[in-house]
Amino acid sequence: MNLRSPAFVILCGVSLIASGGNMALQSVLPAIGREFHLSDTLVAGAFALSALLWTLTSPFWARQSDVQGRKRIIMVGLAGFVVSMTGFGLAATSGLEHWLGAALAFTLMAVARSLYGLFGSAAPIASQAYVADRTTAEQRTQAMSLLASAQGLGTVVGPVLAPFLVLPVVGLAGPMYAFALIGVAALVVVWRRLPSGDAVRRPSPSGQPDHDGKGLWKDPRVRDFLLYGLLVTGAQAVNISVLGFHIIDELATAGSGLGAMTARQAQPFIGIAMLTGAVATLMVQWGLIPLLRLQPRELMRWGAALALLGNLVSIAAPGYFGVVVGYAVVSMGVGFARPGFTAGSSIAVSSSEQGAVAGLMMALAGLSFLAPPVIGVALYELSEPGPFIANALLLAGAVAVALFSPALKAARVVASEEVTSETPPASQSG
Repeated sequence: MNLRSPAFVILCGVSLIASGGNMALQSVLPAIGREFHLSDTLVAGAFALSALLWTLTSPFWARQSDVQGRKRIIMVGLAGFVVSMTGFGLAATSGLEHWLGAALAFTLMAVARSLYGLFGSAAPIASQAYVADRTTAEQRTQAMSLLASAQGLGTVVGPVLAPFLVLPVVGLAGPMYAFALIGVAALVVVWRRLPSGDAVRRPSPSGQPDHDGKGLWKDPRVRDFLLYGLLVTGAQAVNISVLGFHIIDELATAGSGLGAMTARQAQPFIGIAMLTGAVATLMVQWGLIPLLRLQPRELMRWGAALALLGNLVSIAAPGYFGVVVGYAVVSMGVGFARPGFTAGSSIAVSSSEQGAVAGLMMALAGLSFLAPPVIGVALYELSEPGPFIANALLLAGAVAVALFSPALKAARVVASEEVTSETPPASQSG
């Protein structure tokens, strides 16, 4: 696959929109929770069901992308995103305008978010498998890095746009309505413009049916990639979930240096912090990774080490500016780590297993937002440094895995047969 082709640009656009919408939601969620006078831990915990559904459905969508084709499943995921964001916005508006009680409105928000848990993993799984089908091992690290950087760009776009979309009529629900409309436009583009092709599945070397992913999570080839990914993404989920509450509390006192602010007034400063982290991620994925041409194992080592350092900064330097710097360093680390374990796991398995491994990697996103955010926010309510100390322990474990795992030591690109336009992809393309 030509990484400048319209198809690859469309896939990057899908990743950008989904990431931007989710980060816009994350940026306004703490303020909505405070407006509803709900416990911070309850706000984080209400979305555990969505994360659980994401985890459970990821293997299913991976299999369906093999059976029904990548394009169709990308469209299913985008449709789920649109419905979820629209429902979330309507429920939030109902509560903020006092049409419904806060408890009922928040329950409906959680239900709408659960729809994203059911369908949201379909698009990124099928997109990753679509790219893996059409790239060589040599191309794949760069392709996965660019796909991840599109998600990183979404983390810039979402928080930057969110404060401007908090409009008088729709209030804090504005970003959800806006990204739902953008999602509709993306769905039309995928339907009309993304090539589906007519290639048939390449049979597995054994002649047996392709690996359906059952039991692949304990396969020695990918097990340590999953462990590493779970540690890193779990820590990142804690940082993201705590960030908004942390900034609101830091800016609530006159001693912050910026004057005492309400939750709504703190919203632009949450956006600035998220923007800083997103720019740090993009600097890594657009600049340092292509420049240094690091192997997956090196990406994972640098990633875990930098994320660990960022959490230590958050412990040692409290205050708004310390929060921003710590979050930026964590984001740099994740910028290295995510393409490292994604590309490494893809390279470790055969062409007939790309859909299955994409499903497993995507399930990490659900697992990481299942328990870690609830535990992290609960620790934050007990003690400000609590979640960052817990993250430091998780990331120390990730560093150890990156340094000593035999599977990760073997995560190195070797020469392979070049893929041409005449080479059939590893699975049905549409």
